[in-house]
Order: sequence, then structure tokens, then C-alpha cells
Amino acid sequence: MKNLYLIGGGGHCKSCIDVIEQEKKYQIKGIFDLPKNVGKDILGHSIIGTDDDIVKYEKKENYFLITIGQIGDPGKRLDYINLNLATIISPRAYVSKHSLIGKGTIIMHDVIINANARIGTNCIINSKSLIEHDVAIGDNCHISTNAVINGSVNIGSNSFIGSSSVTKNNISIPKKSFIKANSTVK
Repeated sequence: MKNLYLIGGGGHCKSCIDVIEQEKKYQIKGIFDLPKNVGKDILGHSIIGTDDDIVKYEKKENYFLITIGQIGDPGKRLDYINLNLATIISPRAYVSKHSLIGKGTIIMHDVIINANARIGTNCIINSKSLIEHDVAIGDNCHISTNAVINGSVNIGSNSFIGSSSVTKNNISIPKKSFIKANSTVK
């Protein structure tokens, strides 16, 4: 298994750990978080340092995953996009072999990604989301739980699509969009 370090120790980190452990492709070597949390444990994995310590671990054989959640603005997640980022895909997700998934993206449990979908780098495709055929999702996006992105939709980079939102087919959502939970986007 490959070495993996997680950046961010909050609630999203816990969900990511569960997916990583089920995928069995990476071994979590430690978590970076706030100074007050160094030495604490998250689901059996130690917080080994802060942002300042990351540079000590930047080696070719080490991978990183940004486990800071994103609601609205990818802000802090963008600070780490130049690291050697892992792509994580839950074994409980269906990802078409005809789709493309960017580095640093995590595909959570029970996601469906259909043919010819393109997901950018550093994205969160959260639990039970449906990404239909021919969808293009830009970099640094969060598609939240149970969202439905219908066919041929383009979502601009740095966007957030809230839980249980549904898009119409063949639309474009501009960069830096914030779509609140339970929205219908036409």
C-alpha cells in the first residue's frame, strides 16, 4: 500500500478515513491539523503535525489527501493543490470506465458516475451523489450528499452544489457558484 497523509482533522476527515480504509490502496500514516490537536487521535490515526510540518513529508513516495471540508468556498483546500495528491474512490461507488477523475478527488460511498463524465482535480463527490453522462465538473468543486447532476451539465470550478439538489440537463453553472441544499437548478 502507498503512504498517505491527510490534511485536516474535522468531520470530513472522518468520512474520508472510512472510504480510504475500505479502498485498501493507501495506508494512512498521519494527519495534519491545528496545533491544539497535535497528538490526538482520529479513528485510530494520529494527528502528527500542523501545516508547517507538511514540507518534511513531501517525498515522491508519499501521497496527500485534502480532508478539509468545503461548504461554499474551497479557500483553504486550495493551499495544498501542488502536493502529490491521491485520488480516492470508494469500493461502494460505481465509476464508469469511460469517465475521468482528477487527482486529489475523493469519490465517497454510493456515488454513481456515468459514462463520459469528467471530474476535475481536488473535488469532493459526496455520498450518494449521481453524476450523469457527459457531465463536466471543474476543479475544486464539492458535489454534496445526494445531489443529482443530470446529463451534459457543466459545473464551473470552485463551486458548491448542496445536498439533494437537482440540475436540469444541458445547463452550465458558472464558476464559484453556491447552490443551496434542496435546490432545483434549471
